[in-house]
Amino acid sequence: MLRLAQQLSVHWLWLGMAIGAGLIAALPLESAFLILACVALGTLSLLDLRVAVAVTLILAPLKALIETELAVRLPVDIGQIAFALTVSLWLIKQVAAQQCVVLPRLSILVPLAIFIFAAALSLLTANSVSATLNELIKWLQMALMALIAASLCQQYGIAWLLGALLTAACVQAIIGLYQFAGGSGAPHLWILDYRYFRAFGSFGQPNPFGAFMGMTLPLALGALFGALSMTWLGRGRQRIAWLWRSLWLSIAALLISAGLIASWSRGAWLGFGAALVTLIALAPRRLWQRIVITAVCASLFILAMLSNVVPSALLARFSDFAQDLTGFQDVRGVPINDANYATVERLAHWQAALSMADESPFFGVGFGGYQVAYPRHALVNWQLALGHAHNYYLNVLAETGAVGLVAYVSMWLAFGALGLRALRLADAFQRGVGIGVLTVWIHVAVHSLFDKLFVNNLFLHFGAMLGLIGTLVTAVNGVTGET
Repeated sequence: MLRLAQQLSVHWLWLGMAIGAGLIAALPLESAFLILACVALGTLSLLDLRVAVAVTLILAPLKALIETELAVRLPVDIGQIAFALTVSLWLIKQVAAQQCVVLPRLSILVPLAIFIFAAALSLLTANSVSATLNELIKWLQMALMALIAASLCQQYGIAWLLGALLTAACVQAIIGLYQFAGGSGAPHLWILDYRYFRAFGSFGQPNPFGAFMGMTLPLALGALFGALSMTWLGRGRQRIAWLWRSLWLSIAALLISAGLIASWSRGAWLGFGAALVTLIALAPRRLWQRIVITAVCASLFILAMLSNVVPSALLARFSDFAQDLTGFQDVRGVPINDANYATVERLAHWQAALSMADESPFFGVGFGGYQVAYPRHALVNWQLALGHAHNYYLNVLAETGAVGLVAYVSMWLAFGALGLRALRLADAFQRGVGIGVLTVWIHVAVHSLFDKLFVNNLFLHFGAMLGLIGTLVTAVNGVTGET
C-alpha cells in the first residue's frame, strides 16, 4: 500500500511538472524566461542560503528599473520581495535543522540598536507615524541583514559575501557606463560639452548611484590589497589562486571606479577621496610604512595638481565646493540663476531642516518625516521637497532631534572604533577586507554632508557590510573560530 502511494505521488509530480511546463511554454518568451529564472534561483536558494542573499543584494538596487520596465506591477519593490524570501528561508532552514535560531554575537550591532531606539523616540512628536515606522523598519532590516550575513560568514567564510557585494556594484557600473556613453538620452544630464551623460544606473538619479559606487569601491580596493598581500606571501598553487582573485578584484575595482567617475557626483568623489586617504594610511602594518606611503602619495597628488595632470573638467567640478560646504546663509532673499541654482537649492533645504529642528529640538518631527513636515518649513521659492535635506546630519537633526543626532554620530564613532580592531587580524586578506569596510564608513560619513545615502534599498548592502566587519571583529575577539 505504501509503495502504491509513493508511485502515485511520483506520477502526480510528473503530471504537475508537465502541466507547469505547458503553461510556461504558452507564455511570452520574456515572461517564461523570468519564471524559469525565479524557479531556478528559488531552488538554489533552498539548497544554499548564500544564493538568496547574493540575489537580494544584486536585485535590491534594481528597484526603479524594474518598476518602470516590468509589465506586471509588483505589490512592493523587488528588493523587499527578495529580502523577505531570504529571511523566510533563513528561518525555515533553522527550524528544519531542529534548532533554535542562532544569532551571532555582533558587538557592532549595539551602537546601531542604540540609534534605532533613539530614532524611535521621535514617534512621540512625529508628524506622520506611518512615515516614521516605515523608516524604522528600514533600519531594522539593516540589522537583520547583518545578522543573516554574519551567520553565513561564520559558517562559510567571507569571500562569498564580498563577491556578492562587488558583483552588485559591477552590475550597476555596467549600466551606468552604458548611460554615460549615450544610453541615457536625458538632456538634463548632459556633461562635458554635451558629449556624455551623467550615469545613474538603476537609481533614477546620479547622486545615489555615485553613492553606491563610492561606498563599494573602498571595499574592492581593501580586498585587492589583501589579495595582493596573500599573493606576495603565498607559494606555488596558493600564489596562483590568489593571483586569480587579485585579477578579479582588479577588474571589479576598475569597473566601479569608472562608474564613480561617470556619476559626476562631487559628494561621492569627496567621500571616496577621504576613504582612499584612510585606506592608504591604514594598509601598511608598521607605523613608519604608513608615514612613508602617505607622504609619497601626498607628494604625487600635489605634483599631479601642479603639472595639470588632473583633467580640468574634474577640477572645475570642485570649484564651488567650499561655497557648498561653508557658505551656509539665509537664502530667502538670494537671487536665483543658473550658476547658483544647485547651491541655493541645497542651502534652502538645510534651512528648512534647521527650522524643523527648532520646532521640535529634542525628538524632531519624526524619523523619515522630512518630506511630510517640509511644506510648513519651506522657503518661498523652494516649495517642492526633495525628500531629504541634502545633508544627512541635518536630516537626522530635523527628524529625530538632538537625541537622535547624538546617537547617530556616536554610532559612527563606535563603528570606527570597532572596525579598527580588524587591523589586528593576522590573515592578510581578512585584514584587507576589514580595512575596506572601515573606509566605507569614512565614505558614508563624508558623503552624508551632501546627501542621504540610505535610499533605493542601499541599507541592505550596508547591513551586509555590517555583518562582514562584525564577523571579522568577532574573530579578533576570539568568540568564534575560523571565519
